[in-house]
Amino acid sequence: MVSNDVAALEPGESCDALLLTAKARVIATLRVVRRAPDNFLLLTEPELGETVRAELLRFRFAARADVELEEHRSYLLLGSEAEESRAEGIPNPDYGVPALEIVDGAEPEGAEELSEDALEQLRIRARTPRFGKEIDERVLPAEAGLDERAVSFTKGCYPGQEPIARLRYRGHANRGLRVLVVEGNELPGRDAPIVHAGKEVGRVTSAVRAAEGVLALAFVRAEVPADAELEVGPARARQLDLASARP
Repeated sequence: MVSNDVAALEPGESCDALLLTAKARVIATLRVVRRAPDNFLLLTEPELGETVRAELLRFRFAARADVELEEHRSYLLLGSEAEESRAEGIPNPDYGVPALEIVDGAEPEGAEELSEDALEQLRIRARTPRFGKEIDERVLPAEAGLDERAVSFTKGCYPGQEPIARLRYRGHANRGLRVLVVEGNELPGRDAPIVHAGKEVGRVTSAVRAAEGVLALAFVRAEVPADAELEVGPARARQLDLASARP
Protein backbone atom coordinates (compact mmCIF):
# COMPACT_ATOMS: atom_id res chain seq x y z
CA MET A 1 0.00 0.00 0.00
CA VAL A 2 2.89 2.42 0.61
CA SER A 3 5.65 3.59 -1.69
CA ASN A 4 8.70 2.35 0.20
CA ASP A 5 9.96 -1.13 1.08
CA VAL A 6 8.89 -1.23 4.71
CA ALA A 7 9.06 -5.04 4.74
CA ALA A 8 12.86 -4.75 4.47
CA LEU A 9 13.11 -2.84 7.76
CA GLU A 10 14.52 -4.58 10.80
CA PRO A 11 12.75 -4.02 14.15
CA GLY A 12 13.74 -0.59 15.40
CA GLU A 13 14.47 0.77 11.90
CA SER A 14 12.42 3.39 10.08
CA CYS A 15 11.98 4.95 6.65
CA ASP A 16 9.89 7.57 4.88
CA ALA A 17 7.01 6.47 2.68
CA LEU A 18 3.96 7.85 0.87
CA LEU A 19 0.36 6.79 0.67
CA LEU A 20 -0.73 7.63 -2.88
CA THR A 21 -3.71 7.66 -5.19
CA ALA A 22 -3.60 5.58 -8.37
CA LYS A 23 -2.48 8.76 -10.19
CA ALA A 24 0.42 9.24 -7.74
CA ARG A 25 -1.09 12.17 -5.86
CA VAL A 26 -0.09 12.22 -2.21
CA ILE A 27 -2.75 11.20 0.30
CA ALA A 28 -0.33 11.33 3.24
CA THR A 29 3.36 11.47 4.03
CA LEU A 30 4.53 8.81 6.48
CA ARG A 31 7.50 7.87 8.60
CA VAL A 32 7.21 4.12 9.15
CA VAL A 33 8.80 2.53 12.22
CA ARG A 34 9.00 -1.26 12.50
CA ARG A 35 8.46 -1.86 16.20
CA ALA A 36 8.37 -5.66 15.90
CA PRO A 37 8.17 -8.23 13.06
CA ASP A 38 4.38 -7.81 12.89
CA ASN A 39 3.98 -4.29 14.33
CA PHE A 40 4.46 -1.03 12.41
CA LEU A 41 3.96 2.53 13.65
CA LEU A 42 3.02 5.04 10.93
CA LEU A 43 3.81 8.61 11.94
CA THR A 44 2.02 11.32 9.97
CA GLU A 45 0.56 14.80 10.41
CA PRO A 46 -2.02 14.85 13.25
CA GLU A 47 -4.85 15.82 10.90
CA LEU A 48 -4.10 12.88 8.58
CA GLY A 49 -4.33 10.03 11.08
CA GLU A 50 -7.93 9.10 10.35
CA THR A 51 -7.38 9.55 6.59
CA VAL A 52 -4.50 7.06 6.65
CA ARG A 53 -6.45 4.58 8.75
CA ALA A 54 -9.51 4.75 6.49
CA GLU A 55 -7.43 4.33 3.33
CA LEU A 56 -5.59 1.29 4.67
CA LEU A 57 -8.81 -0.32 5.90
CA ARG A 58 -10.45 0.27 2.52
CA PHE A 59 -7.84 -1.94 0.83
CA ARG A 60 -7.36 -4.50 3.58
CA PHE A 61 -9.59 -7.13 1.94
CA ALA A 62 -8.79 -10.56 3.42
CA ALA A 63 -5.48 -9.57 5.01
CA ARG A 64 -5.25 -10.39 8.69
CA ALA A 65 -4.18 -7.01 9.99
CA ASP A 66 -5.46 -4.52 12.53
CA VAL A 67 -5.21 -0.81 11.73
CA GLU A 68 -5.77 1.44 14.73
CA LEU A 69 -5.15 5.05 15.64
CA GLU A 70 -2.64 5.82 18.40
CA GLU A 71 -1.94 9.16 20.04
CA HIS A 72 1.62 10.02 21.00
CA ARG A 73 3.49 13.07 22.21
CA SER A 74 6.95 13.62 20.80
CA TYR A 75 9.71 16.19 20.61
CA LEU A 76 12.70 16.73 18.35
CA LEU A 77 16.26 16.62 19.60
CA LEU A 78 18.43 18.57 17.16
CA GLY A 79 22.10 19.11 16.41
CA SER A 80 24.75 18.15 18.92
CA GLU A 81 22.06 17.15 21.41
CA ALA A 82 20.90 14.45 18.99
CA GLU A 83 24.44 13.29 18.23
CA GLU A 84 25.35 12.97 21.90
CA SER A 85 22.03 11.59 23.11
CA ARG A 86 21.74 7.99 24.20
CA ALA A 87 17.97 8.15 24.01
CA GLU A 88 16.22 5.78 21.64
CA GLY A 89 14.69 7.94 18.96
CA ILE A 90 13.58 7.92 15.35
CA PRO A 91 16.07 9.55 12.96
CA ASN A 92 14.51 12.63 11.37
CA PRO A 93 16.12 14.04 8.18
CA ASP A 94 13.69 16.93 7.76
CA TYR A 95 15.83 19.78 9.10
CA GLY A 96 19.26 19.33 7.55
CA VAL A 97 20.96 18.70 10.91
CA PRO A 98 21.26 15.53 13.02
CA ALA A 99 17.84 15.02 14.62
CA LEU A 100 15.97 12.42 16.62
CA GLU A 101 12.24 12.31 17.27
CA ILE A 102 11.67 11.07 20.80
CA VAL A 103 8.21 9.54 21.17
CA ASP A 104 6.57 9.60 24.62
CA GLY A 105 9.88 10.42 26.31
CA ALA A 106 10.83 13.00 28.93
CA GLU A 107 12.36 16.19 27.59
CA PRO A 108 16.02 16.67 28.54
CA GLU A 109 16.78 19.22 31.22
CA GLY A 110 18.53 22.38 30.05
CA ALA A 111 17.82 21.89 26.36
CA GLU A 112 17.18 25.13 24.46
CA GLU A 113 13.72 25.27 22.88
CA LEU A 114 13.65 26.52 19.30
CA SER A 115 10.96 28.91 18.14
CA GLU A 116 8.57 27.89 15.37
CA ASP A 117 10.29 30.35 13.03
CA ALA A 118 13.74 28.89 13.77
CA LEU A 119 12.47 25.39 13.06
CA GLU A 120 10.77 26.59 9.88
CA GLN A 121 14.03 28.16 8.72
CA LEU A 122 15.79 24.81 9.12
CA ARG A 123 13.05 22.99 7.20
CA ILE A 124 13.09 25.47 4.33
CA ARG A 125 16.89 25.45 4.07
CA ALA A 126 16.76 21.63 3.94
CA ARG A 127 14.14 21.84 1.13
CA THR A 128 11.84 19.52 3.06
CA PRO A 129 8.27 19.66 1.74
CA ARG A 130 5.38 19.72 4.18
CA PHE A 131 1.87 18.43 3.62
CA GLY A 132 -0.57 21.29 3.15
CA LYS A 133 2.20 23.65 2.01
CA GLU A 134 4.44 22.12 -0.65
CA ILE A 135 2.42 18.91 -0.89
CA ASP A 136 -1.17 18.93 -2.14
CA GLU A 137 -3.24 17.42 -4.94
CA ARG A 138 -1.37 19.45 -7.58
CA VAL A 139 2.06 17.98 -6.82
CA LEU A 140 3.77 14.79 -7.94
CA PRO A 141 6.31 13.19 -5.55
CA ALA A 142 9.26 13.78 -7.91
CA GLU A 143 8.50 17.50 -8.08
CA ALA A 144 8.87 17.76 -4.30
CA GLY A 145 11.96 15.53 -4.19
CA LEU A 146 10.03 12.80 -2.41
CA ASP A 147 10.98 10.06 -4.86
CA GLU A 148 14.56 10.22 -3.54
CA ARG A 149 13.65 9.73 0.10
CA ALA A 150 10.28 7.98 0.23
CA VAL A 151 10.01 5.72 -2.84
CA SER A 152 11.44 2.28 -3.60
CA PHE A 153 11.86 1.47 -7.28
CA THR A 154 12.45 -2.24 -6.63
CA LYS A 155 9.54 -3.26 -4.37
CA GLY A 156 6.28 -4.79 -5.54
CA CYS A 157 3.18 -2.97 -6.73
CA TYR A 158 1.46 -0.21 -4.79
CA PRO A 159 -1.06 2.47 -5.79
CA GLY A 160 0.61 5.17 -7.88
CA GLN A 161 3.65 3.07 -8.81
CA GLU A 162 3.17 3.25 -12.60
CA PRO A 163 3.05 7.08 -12.90
CA ILE A 164 6.04 7.42 -10.58
CA ALA A 165 8.12 4.89 -12.53
CA ARG A 166 7.07 6.36 -15.88
CA LEU A 167 8.18 9.85 -14.85
CA ARG A 168 11.52 8.57 -13.55
CA TYR A 169 12.45 6.35 -16.50
CA ARG A 170 10.75 8.05 -19.44
CA GLY A 171 10.56 11.71 -18.49
CA HIS A 172 11.52 14.27 -15.89
CA ALA A 173 9.89 16.64 -13.44
CA ASN A 174 9.14 20.00 -15.04
CA ARG A 175 9.62 21.85 -11.76
CA GLY A 176 11.34 21.38 -8.44
CA LEU A 177 11.75 22.91 -5.00
CA ARG A 178 14.28 25.71 -4.60
CA VAL A 179 15.25 27.94 -1.68
CA LEU A 180 14.94 31.69 -2.27
CA VAL A 181 16.01 34.77 -0.38
CA VAL A 182 13.47 37.52 -1.03
CA GLU A 183 14.45 41.12 -0.39
CA GLY A 184 12.58 43.08 2.25
CA ASN A 185 10.64 41.97 5.30
CA GLU A 186 7.20 41.23 3.89
CA LEU A 187 6.23 37.58 3.75
CA PRO A 188 4.84 36.53 0.35
CA GLY A 189 1.59 34.61 0.52
CA ARG A 190 1.29 30.95 -0.38
CA ASP A 191 1.16 30.54 -4.17
CA ALA A 192 2.61 34.02 -4.71
CA PRO A 193 3.84 33.96 -8.35
CA ILE A 194 7.55 33.97 -9.19
CA VAL A 195 8.60 35.85 -12.31
CA HIS A 196 11.76 35.54 -14.43
CA ALA A 197 12.40 37.67 -17.52
CA GLY A 198 8.77 38.80 -17.53
CA LYS A 199 7.37 35.25 -17.41
CA GLU A 200 5.76 33.44 -14.50
CA VAL A 201 7.98 30.45 -13.68
CA GLY A 202 6.87 29.25 -10.26
CA ARG A 203 5.11 29.86 -6.98
CA VAL A 204 6.02 30.31 -3.32
CA THR A 205 4.87 27.60 -0.93
CA SER A 206 6.44 28.57 2.44
CA ALA A 207 8.15 31.68 3.80
CA VAL A 208 9.73 32.85 7.05
CA ARG A 209 11.77 35.86 8.13
CA ALA A 210 15.50 35.20 8.54
CA ALA A 211 18.72 37.16 9.07
CA GLU A 212 19.34 37.61 5.34
CA GLY A 213 15.76 38.63 4.49
CA VAL A 214 12.76 36.48 3.79
CA LEU A 215 13.61 32.81 3.31
CA ALA A 216 11.18 31.02 1.00
CA LEU A 217 10.62 27.56 -0.41
CA ALA A 218 9.18 27.56 -3.90
CA PHE A 219 8.39 25.43 -6.92
CA VAL A 220 10.40 26.77 -9.87
CA ARG A 221 10.43 25.45 -13.43
CA ALA A 222 13.40 23.23 -14.24
CA GLU A 223 14.66 25.37 -17.14
CA VAL A 224 15.22 28.44 -14.92
CA PRO A 225 18.99 28.78 -14.27
CA ALA A 226 20.15 28.39 -10.69
CA ASP A 227 21.75 31.85 -10.77
CA ALA A 228 18.76 33.62 -12.32
CA GLU A 229 17.44 36.68 -10.55
CA LEU A 230 13.74 36.34 -9.82
CA GLU A 231 10.88 38.57 -8.77
CA VAL A 232 8.27 37.81 -6.11
CA GLY A 233 5.71 40.59 -6.34
CA PRO A 234 7.62 43.90 -6.20
CA ALA A 235 10.62 42.29 -4.47
CA ARG A 236 13.71 40.79 -6.05
CA ALA A 237 14.81 37.29 -5.07
CA ARG A 238 17.93 35.20 -5.45
CA GLN A 239 18.28 31.46 -5.24
CA LEU A 240 20.40 29.62 -2.70
CA ASP A 241 22.36 26.61 -3.89
CA LEU A 242 22.27 23.45 -1.80
CA ALA A 243 25.55 24.20 -0.03
CA SER A 244 24.66 27.73 1.05
CA ALA A 245 21.09 26.74 1.96
CA ARG A 246 22.28 24.28 4.58
CA PRO A 247 22.34 25.59 8.17
